[in-house]
Amino acid sequence: MSAGSVALITEYYRRFNAGGDREPFLALLTDDIEHGINQGGIERGKQVFRAFMKRMDTAYREQLSDIVVMANSDGTRAAAEFTVNGTYLVGRQLLEKERGQHYTLPAGAFLSIRDGKVARVTTYYNLQDWLAQVK
Repeated sequence: MSAGSVALITEYYRRFNAGGDREPFLALLTDDIEHGINQGGIERGKQVFRAFMKRMDTAYREQLSDIVVMANSDGTRAAAEFTVNGTYLVGRQLLEKERGQHYTLPAGAFLSIRDGKVARVTTYYNLQDWLAQVK
């Protein structure tokens, strides 16, 4: 296991949890970051990821806990398992009337690492569980 990759991903989630100014968090990404959205498509580029995070920060307040990070021996790939502890702040799309609900979800992510930065992140969680908690 690559200690440097585990440290990078641990820092990635620490900065995610810090909230607020997202630039220190985004600094850990390659410019061509590939973002696999849970049960959605793939977005590419740091600017697109920045816009995604802005939408997320507007609609949800989330903290990740119980984070466990693993990496392969050459440090090019990593995985993380964690618990998402969140509050749904602003109704969106099919859930326009919902807001203020709290949710707790197990989740996981797969990440690729290149040149000491996160080059890909794909996060998975049970969407039906989340919907049941916020409706």
